[in-house]
Amino acid sequence: MATFTENLATLENVDGFVAMKLFDEMGNVCGTIDNQPGSTGSFRVYYHIALKWGGIGQKAAQEGLDLFAEHTDDARGNPGKHPNIDRLFKVLDTDAYYSVRCYPA
Repeated sequence: MATFTENLATLENVDGFVAMKLFDEMGNVCGTIDNQPGSTGSFRVYYHIALKWGGIGQKAAQEGLDLFAEHTDDARGNPGKHPNIDRLFKVLDTDAYYSVRCYPA
C-alpha cells in the first residue's frame, strides 16, 4: 500500500489555487481548506476526489481516505487530530454530500 507522500505525487498540481470551500446540500459553507503549508496535502486530496467524482459523496470519501493512507488510521484512533479526514468519515457515516468550489490565486 502506498504512503500518503507517494499518493500525493500522483495527484494534480494545485499551485493555481489559494483555497476551497465545501458546501452542504443546502448551500451552506461547511468547511474551508487553504492551499498553504500544513494543509496543501488535504487540499490536493480533496481537489482530486471532487474533480473525479463531481463532489464529495460516498465514493469520493472512500477514495480520499485511501489516499490519506497512514493518516487515515491515525485519524481513526485520534478523532479531531485530522479534521479533513474526520469530514470524510462523516460523509461515510451520514451519507453527507459536499460540493466544492476552488478559488484561484
